[in-house]
Amino acid sequence: MVHAILALLVCQLLGEIIVRAAGIPIPGPVLGTLLMLGALAALREVPDELNAVAGVLLSHLSLLFVPAGVGVMLHVARIKAEWLPLLAGLFLSTALTIAVTGLVFFWVMRKMGLQETEQNP
Repeated sequence: MVHAILALLVCQLLGEIIVRAAGIPIPGPVLGTLLMLGALAALREVPDELNAVAGVLLSHLSLLFVPAGVGVMLHVARIKAEWLPLLAGLFLSTALTIAVTGLVFFWVMRKMGLQETEQNP
């Protein structure tokens, strides 16, 4: 279990180092997650130990949102001042996500050879 936690922390640390060194405008943990994804894709499997640790972390996922909530509370004045662009970005990104998800769904259906069927009630 210690090895799995260490692997997660090393990926996060590498993400932070790369972001700070290269000046990439994304959070270090996001890049660390992508590094972990690349490593797991190269392995072509998720080790049991890592799967167990990830399961425990995911079962307590709500606790990980506390720092984000505190961050939002610290910037209430800015959110009040810039609510319109934030709201527009929220709606546009949601619509884009729904559209891309639908397109990917239909692309996967075609790749798998599945066809849409009409159902008459």
